[in-house]
Amino acid sequence: MKVFDAHIHFDKYTDRDQNQIIKTLAGKKVEGMITVSMNLLSSKENLRLADQHPNIYPAFGCHPEQPLPTDNEVAELLNWIEVNQENMVAVGEVGLPYYLREKAKGNRFPYRGYVEVLEQFIILAKKLDKPIILHAIYDDASAVCDLLEKHNVSKAHFHWFKGNLKTMGRMVENKYFISLTPDILYEEETRGVAEFYPLHLIMAETDGPWPFEGIFHDKLTQPSMVHHVVHQIAAIKKVGVEDVYNSLYNQVKSFYQI
Repeated sequence: MKVFDAHIHFDKYTDRDQNQIIKTLAGKKVEGMITVSMNLLSSKENLRLADQHPNIYPAFGCHPEQPLPTDNEVAELLNWIEVNQENMVAVGEVGLPYYLREKAKGNRFPYRGYVEVLEQFIILAKKLDKPIILHAIYDDASAVCDLLEKHNVSKAHFHWFKGNLKTMGRMVENKYFISLTPDILYEEETRGVAEFYPLHLIMAETDGPWPFEGIFHDKLTQPSMVHHVVHQIAAIKKVGVEDVYNSLYNQVKSFYQI
């Protein structure tokens, strides 16, 4: 049965790996990829790739796990996104820098600046009536929920989500989506999220080229790994595999208006 990779950094692969992945999508029953962006340059590259390959559905944004962009850089990207809004399925990847902030412990960190940047992207997503793809885990997820609620943004997708039951309950109540990666095969934290979160609000992703362990050790991360995620969700939730395939497939198509 067919799947979508709901979150992948396709522009980060080498040309050779990109070509190999594109050639094998149909044979591996992968209908498409939601390709997220890191910054303006990444957004332009994902647009170029989408123009060449009908299986690519790009999202444009500014990843938070990098140095805080300047006001001019943010303004340039926001303007570019607005001009190219018809060519994208979502604003993303955007969010808050959990890992960067962890590394900076003991040093001053411009957290408020990242919040202000994220809020601008949330406002843009609302203005353009587009979904927003979020990097927001643990304590950051609650802060992002505050911003989404403040601006009445409901079409939100938290990728590779990690967080507590209280925050997940809030996200479920708001009908925010999450997506799960191949680490569901070996990470108890991810398996716990899958068990708690309702099937009708779940997607599957790879976050490629991010590497995985277990049976995926030393293997190139590919969209076809999403099939493993589907089977694990079915096993955890004790639901038929076909039902999970149908649910995740239809949810990506509906959420991203594909």
